[in-house]
Amino acid sequence: MNINEIRDLVSGNIVIDNGAASVNAAYASDLLSDVMGHCGDESVLVTIQNHLNTIAVCTLVGVEVIVICHNRPVPDDMAEAAKREGVGIVVTPLSQYAASTALSTLKPSVK
Repeated sequence: MNINEIRDLVSGNIVIDNGAASVNAAYASDLLSDVMGHCGDESVLVTIQNHLNTIAVCTLVGVEVIVICHNRPVPDDMAEAAKREGVGIVVTPLSQYAASTALSTLKPSVK
């Protein structure tokens, strides 16, 4: 699944485009240590975490797209890091539950 398909499924907006993204799994968590321990690569992360550390963790585990819920804004430093690291960002008005169910055609992400 690419970032445009993710955007459409969660009724969101692409803030940082990662046209090369090829996502085949999804993971939902707001605890970044949980993401580090359990999220596999080629995944989309569904979260409310909108800060620089989120990009660092996603780069570490191989997350290609982040879906930020509740229309939380993307700070400039996070956007710059996402561009630099090739992590796409989609912002959605949906809750984490609603965004996760919208992406339910993806398999669960596991390490």
